[in-house]
Amino acid sequence: MGIVDVAKTLAQVPALLTMKKGLTPRPLEEKDCYATLIETTAARVPEHTAIIFEGDRISWSDLNATANRYARALKETGLTRGDTATVFMENRIEFVTTLVALNKLGVTASLINTNLRGRPLTHCITITGSSKCIFGAELAASLEEVRDQLSLDGDSGYLWVPDGDAKAPGDWAANLRDLAANQEAGNLPETAENTLGDNAFYIFTSGTTGLPKAAVMSNRRYMMANVMSHKAGLRCSEKDCIYICLPLYHGTGLMLGMGAAYSSGATVFLRRKFSASNFLSEVREHNATCMIYIGELCRYLLNSKAAANDHDNPLHTVMGNGLRPDIWMDFKQRFGLKRITEFYGSSEGNVAFVNLLNKDRTIGTTSIKHALVRYDIEKDEIVRDANGRCIEITNDEPGLLLGHINPDAIFEGYTDPEATEKKVVRNAFEEGDAWFNTGDLIRKVDVGFSLGLPHYQFVDRIGDTFRWKSENVATNEVGEIINGFGQVRISNVYGVEIPGADGRAGMAALTLEEGVSELDLEGFSEHVNRELPSYARPIFLRVEQDIEVTGTFKMVKNKLRDEGYDPDKVSDPLYVMKPGSERYEPLTREFFEVISKGEAGY
Repeated sequence: MGIVDVAKTLAQVPALLTMKKGLTPRPLEEKDCYATLIETTAARVPEHTAIIFEGDRISWSDLNATANRYARALKETGLTRGDTATVFMENRIEFVTTLVALNKLGVTASLINTNLRGRPLTHCITITGSSKCIFGAELAASLEEVRDQLSLDGDSGYLWVPDGDAKAPGDWAANLRDLAANQEAGNLPETAENTLGDNAFYIFTSGTTGLPKAAVMSNRRYMMANVMSHKAGLRCSEKDCIYICLPLYHGTGLMLGMGAAYSSGATVFLRRKFSASNFLSEVREHNATCMIYIGELCRYLLNSKAAANDHDNPLHTVMGNGLRPDIWMDFKQRFGLKRITEFYGSSEGNVAFVNLLNKDRTIGTTSIKHALVRYDIEKDEIVRDANGRCIEITNDEPGLLLGHINPDAIFEGYTDPEATEKKVVRNAFEEGDAWFNTGDLIRKVDVGFSLGLPHYQFVDRIGDTFRWKSENVATNEVGEIINGFGQVRISNVYGVEIPGADGRAGMAALTLEEGVSELDLEGFSEHVNRELPSYARPIFLRVEQDIEVTGTFKMVKNKLRDEGYDPDKVSDPLYVMKPGSERYEPLTREFFEVISKGEAGY
């Protein structure tokens, strides 16, 4: 154990102590919300820039005032505390002001993935009981396609926000910007009545089965995440600029990035979408000192063309999740980073890990009661002893992570009670206990001197979910949609690894209807592209004579995963959707070799 390592670790202690008070759970009935936090920040640094976006800037004072105008306009449409409103909009300043406006009224914002189309989109709008849908002009066409399947309050249920030259929707939606233009800019009295226990957001997660589920996030949990990111993760102030290019309908950008800015008064440089080619020039131009990442973003940046001066930039701290241990040090050194705060958690979960001590290649530690238990991957089930209790892992082998459910670590769950109960492991170690099943395998790792705090590494997802393009993909949902294609009798969907790519790509084994000799690739491609968001579309197809099932009629996936898309292991016809393509084509041995070398571009 080196003196330098001890000194670096001890240097983290003051920030941890500062953060501790903010992470002590306050009573749910206490009156507070994140909109109040923004009002405080706007009063403290009114003229400081809050957001920079596509050449526009807005100060904290103007952001708060705009949110107040939006809130009054939304109130006049009938929205009130306890209601839910869907927000379907790309990253931009108006997305942020809309969310703040809803929170000021005590209205839950249901955040929709902007990639969704068709049935998944209607499901997400419907399941939360939204009375209004607030959308961006850039997504009007997607909403128009499904409007006749929604049961919102007639035309008054739709409000839109202009976006540059994007075509305006028809007269079925009201222009929120126009409605807000002449409203009063002062803070609303309703905001003071909101409590920490009120729902701030519904954030959708694919979960392990079925269509996307709406995870509940209270004001308390969101504000605790804000403090953690601000005080101990990014350690930022109003002097910093946070680079955010992740979608704000996801927890990572919304909680770690915008949350830290709300709390600290830092400036946010907000991008509509990630661009590796513009990254460093924008970081330098806007003096971005912090960044929010996901692992795939880091890989893209590392694979971009390197320059000798890449390390010469103002960025010093990054925070996010999914940075692979094998590229950690290369990424850190190339871009001259001093601190990587890897975070582990989920929108619906009650347990989170953070690399607060700045240890390399780790998701860090947690103060929340948790357990790693033995899991049988082949049987896809938790291993229990003769007394029916879970078996804790005592060494460094991977175990299924469970988070203890208690008043200080509430599992807020989903809008669907049945889906919520499925994520709870009961009587795990004693009669009557309850634990949140994360569905993730993690393991304990040695990081040297760490103040006696155990540190961990993420290993993998379990069950019928795989992660691709930073999204959790539910195989049952994808399989159900594939089965809707006329030629397909049944499908079996699973994740397979692609060299050089994060997560697992989707692969579907299909059996065709009787009398169908060959899959219509053109028609099937159109079906998949129409019904599934890009991240959920299987990259590989395998057409089998029969789908293998167990004695209890569960489809066998392990053998299929092992064989993957290797022509030497698979005699069935194989097809692939190449990067940038929207059509399946036969997988040739030549392209398989390109994939195997990690050069396919996935």
